[in-house]
Amino acid sequence: MHRFDYSFLDNGLLPAVLLNVTADIYSLRTLSWSRKDQFQEIFTELAEIAKVQSVKSSNAIEGIVTTDERIHEIVKGNSTPLNHSEQEIAGYRDALAEVHTRYAVMDFKQGDILRLHGIMMNLVGYTSAGKYKEFDNDIIEEDKYGRRSVRFHPTSAADTPIEMEQLVLAYQEARDNPNINQLLLIPCVILDFLCIHPFRDGNGRMSRLISLLLLYRNGFDAGKYISFEEQINLRKGNYYESLKQSSIGWHENQSDYSAFIMEFLTTLYACYKELDKRFAVVGSKKVTKQNRVEATVLNSLTPVSKADIIKILPDVSATTIEAVLGKMVRLGRIRKIGSGRSIRYVRSDR
Repeated sequence: MHRFDYSFLDNGLLPAVLLNVTADIYSLRTLSWSRKDQFQEIFTELAEIAKVQSVKSSNAIEGIVTTDERIHEIVKGNSTPLNHSEQEIAGYRDALAEVHTRYAVMDFKQGDILRLHGIMMNLVGYTSAGKYKEFDNDIIEEDKYGRRSVRFHPTSAADTPIEMEQLVLAYQEARDNPNINQLLLIPCVILDFLCIHPFRDGNGRMSRLISLLLLYRNGFDAGKYISFEEQINLRKGNYYESLKQSSIGWHENQSDYSAFIMEFLTTLYACYKELDKRFAVVGSKKVTKQNRVEATVLNSLTPVSKADIIKILPDVSATTIEAVLGKMVRLGRIRKIGSGRSIRYVRSDR
């Protein structure tokens, strides 16, 4: 049976790169806090966009997809799920809403974990919703030729309840240790959760919900405004490779968490950096969407396209962006490079 022990996070021998990225995240978090006080309306708009992206991406990682139009309708609650995939998507919507609205009164404990799984799986009608697995399960991977193999043997069904209990207790002990950085602890707990693989279905999605829960409870809320799940999906290859590396030797208590910690922190850092990009100009509380589009182009070190700006400022409509770019070109503040779909914009003095 695996022994859950996070005391290694208190020995001061962690790689410097982990400590450096942690420091960068803390710095960006402080900056986002100050901006939230000034620009609550922008943060509210970003939160609505991030919900849609999170529901879409977390399910897409597991191969559960539908059209973007249907995703929006389901997330907004404007439509009843039409099939099994949409029931899965709506379930994640409900579980994500639970984390967003009740994280302060939830915790990493078995009751809350089981309840969250029950919410997520409720609409698909599985009898296993909100219950640990009753049969052993393996994690299967498929190569480029379609050949399947067992990548990892998770904890047996018989041992799952006791290992989940030990995981929760180990987390609580480490959480209360003032010498252990929570940003380093959280990915270790998530890795162990995934290695236990406690549910018949939905373990990956649950790991992302629990990640958000623990991050929010520790004051790292970038995932509310920039989809944490979307960033994982964008780096899916790196994510699975780090999970594979860090799970080697897990049953023998010889695994090295470093690869997964680094990937987790890199994903969170990407969220904060993306959030930072949304605020290219923050000089006053009167900042407008036009100001932000202008600043995005003028402050960019490289030419940017309309599509680039839409990605950086998802709460600003394409029509507004086009109008601002057109005005800036007419005034001579920026110039076009290229033609057609390859058009980019750059400051006129560059």
